[in-house]
Amino acid sequence: MAQPEANTKTSLSKVKEINVFVLLFAVLAIAVVLTYLIPAGEYARVDVNGRSVVDPQSFQFIESSPVKPLGLVNSVHTGMEEAAGIIFFVLIIGGTFGILTATGAIEALIVTLSRKLQNQEKWLIPIMMFFFAMGGTLMGMAEETIPYIAIMIPLAIALGFDAITGTAIVLVGASVGFTSAIMNPFTIGVAQGIAELPTFSGAGFRIGVFVVMYVVSVGFVYRYAMKVKKDRGQGFFGNYAGKSTEDMIRSDVKLTTSHKWILACFLINFVVLAFGVIKYGWYITEIAGLFLLLGIIIGLIGRLTPNTIVDSFMKGAAGLISGALVIGVARAIVVVLNDGHILDTILYYAATAINQVPATFSAFGMLVLQSLINFIVPSGSGQAALTMPIVTPLADLVGVTRQTAVLAFQFGDGISNIFTPTSGYFMAGLAVAGIPWIRWVKWILPLILTQYGIGAVAVIIAQMIGYGPF
Repeated sequence: MAQPEANTKTSLSKVKEINVFVLLFAVLAIAVVLTYLIPAGEYARVDVNGRSVVDPQSFQFIESSPVKPLGLVNSVHTGMEEAAGIIFFVLIIGGTFGILTATGAIEALIVTLSRKLQNQEKWLIPIMMFFFAMGGTLMGMAEETIPYIAIMIPLAIALGFDAITGTAIVLVGASVGFTSAIMNPFTIGVAQGIAELPTFSGAGFRIGVFVVMYVVSVGFVYRYAMKVKKDRGQGFFGNYAGKSTEDMIRSDVKLTTSHKWILACFLINFVVLAFGVIKYGWYITEIAGLFLLLGIIIGLIGRLTPNTIVDSFMKGAAGLISGALVIGVARAIVVVLNDGHILDTILYYAATAINQVPATFSAFGMLVLQSLINFIVPSGSGQAALTMPIVTPLADLVGVTRQTAVLAFQFGDGISNIFTPTSGYFMAGLAVAGIPWIRWVKWILPLILTQYGIGAVAVIIAQMIGYGPF
């Protein structure tokens, strides 16, 4: 079924009135101005078990050193350099997913599962949402979900549901995984690296969060779907109203032996990754290398020519170039704050204010802060690059564990991704489905508020138990 490309572009152009780079450059300009207004100051850093930690008793004001106007544009290049490791990590992961998509294994798996569930529609929602949740939590599936919305909606309608149900299976499912981020390389991987935490550490707690988020979200979508099945008048069908779904259900797409081997390699990759991280302390260089090797292997198994493998890799990487560049520009803001020696002053004033409340509520405050920032910086890795250099030493100063600070970041970043109109892939998904943003918001708002409640409880518990290792 052809996707409504014209409608997608129109809807996106109306919603994305301010580009994220425009917002970041505005923040960058404000940061330069602040170097003239805020007194310069600095903390001493001490080494604790190989970690650079702020000495909370060492703050002192120093001679002002405001950033010159030329420093604004120079900082972008410097930020790109400082964030180069993370930027190329993101591009390599995206390239590998591009190869995986080109093999057709993911599409074949979804269509095959869909056929098997035609007469057992009650299992469609939990099974398919689990599939997308695993994609979100293990590989940061977000933009990659858009093509599957056009597959799931016809299936959902054929089984007696509607377009909102089909869209929710994909978007809410992936969001649950992306938010809980058991091994999401784009959020937890980047944020823990900046916070100097062991890569993917604290996974046990996040698995618990994943289970709770998954059960609550499946229950929410399932109850709505059953109401539509009982009364089609309560459903919304968007771009698919009145269209036949037989072509999709009778699709000749099949899960071949090579597809099964590709999916097996993909799962083995995560087992090897987990072993390497835990046993040998692998970080983004080793993880990127592992994904690059995976891409080559699955390309060969999928019988792609060398040229096709490279083209697919480039296409996948190109899809994430915007997010990768956001990381560099976000880092430029930190460069300006550091060059003007006001980052520590901001930390000093923030710590003074937050110290007036218990550390538990400080952790909750970090969740609120990250949620607000996500409305203007919807890129998970970009938000990590922007906020974690500031939040990490702040957490040290106010007695919040760094792991809890990262947890607050992942909730603040992830939950609103299928709610805020600045989230590009989310708005594109709604455009494909033909669902107005206001209609979607009215429907999903109770679930979003519930997830924020779960996130708040989780960060409070994390702080109470000293969620670590530190």
